[in-house]
Amino acid sequence: MGGMKSKVDLHMHSSASDGVDSIAELLAKVKAAGIECFALTDHDTIAGVLAMEKLLAEQQAGDGNRMQFIRGIEFSCITALGKCHILGYGYDYNDEAFRSVLAKGEALRREKLEKRLDFLRKEYNIVFAPQDVEAMRGMGSVGKPHLAELMVKMGIAASASEAIRNYINHCPAFDSRLPANEAIKAIRSAGGVAVWAHPYGGVGEPVLTEKELVSQLELLLSFGLQGLECHYSRYDMAQTGRLAGYAKKYSLCISGGSDYHGRKNFPELGQLNAEGFAVDMELLSTLLKT
Repeated sequence: MGGMKSKVDLHMHSSASDGVDSIAELLAKVKAAGIECFALTDHDTIAGVLAMEKLLAEQQAGDGNRMQFIRGIEFSCITALGKCHILGYGYDYNDEAFRSVLAKGEALRREKLEKRLDFLRKEYNIVFAPQDVEAMRGMGSVGKPHLAELMVKMGIAASASEAIRNYINHCPAFDSRLPANEAIKAIRSAGGVAVWAHPYGGVGEPVLTEKELVSQLELLLSFGLQGLECHYSRYDMAQTGRLAGYAKKYSLCISGGSDYHGRKNFPELGQLNAEGFAVDMELLSTLLKT
């Protein structure tokens, strides 16, 4: 998509979870995009955040170019009303409660990987090379794209989306998501800010109705939710405006991000709405709390 890009982006992914870019590649792209403030929000892992902080410290010591980096994470969660994603910002990753929930999330992802491998082998006779399986088992956050890309390389599917649609999505449901109340509690325990990611739905997800959104929001508020991702790459200005209205009504902070993965059909860095407008950093009150 064209249009103006924002100088702030608080939602992006690296190869530490399901993004394409390594930490070094992602940082280079963030700089090239003119982004001055950013957060890395990999799924259920802080491996990328630790690596980014180290790389930034090394680079900034040499060139004096100070970028504002905010620690982030995106927990895959669930409530009685359905799936959701909870972003955490500015946390202390040494907090005991936070690390406990982080470990639980990683364990659930590993268990889901094993169930998918077993399903693909039994149902479709798809067996991955031992070295590829070990590589995936060694990752802190492995998901559908990793399996799908291997299937493309093996000639089983023409594209990752085809592999996911025709094979991986047929795997029986397994609850690998954290209870949202646990994720929010852990983020707040670590001094962070808990934000509901893309409330209407993210890339490739069904769009929630207003009634569904409000019901989920009220439930998340009861758990201690502190913010909403009002500015999001897939949302038009009407959706952004309604979310900002909810943020004001419930005294929530406002966040915004592209959900960049470096993958085809995903947004570009700094793309914070569907209409190509740049978002001023001052509109993102999440920054003021981290």
